[in-house]
Amino acid sequence: MGRTNPTYRMMLEQMKQRWGKYRRGLRHRDQSHFDQLFEYADKHADAAGYLNPENPFDPVLISMLLEQEKRIHELEHRLDTLQETTDGLQD
Repeated sequence: MGRTNPTYRMMLEQMKQRWGKYRRGLRHRDQSHFDQLFEYADKHADAAGYLNPENPFDPVLISMLLEQEKRIHELEHRLDTLQETTDGLQD
């Protein structure tokens, strides 16, 4: 028996294609950021595949948000470290 539902990765690729005109309409400097968001979604394709979503938009957004949250956390940590270093220099 064949699969009745396309895989998450297939749906993600279809979604990227549907958003292709939007991407082309973006300013060149924004296109790489747009591409990065879909790379974030692809990074969590295994987890999203467990949902077997009929509509992949929700896990795509959550995957993008998760990666953004990780980046924010990393930047906050780096900022805290720099703050501690500069505080130590001022003493």
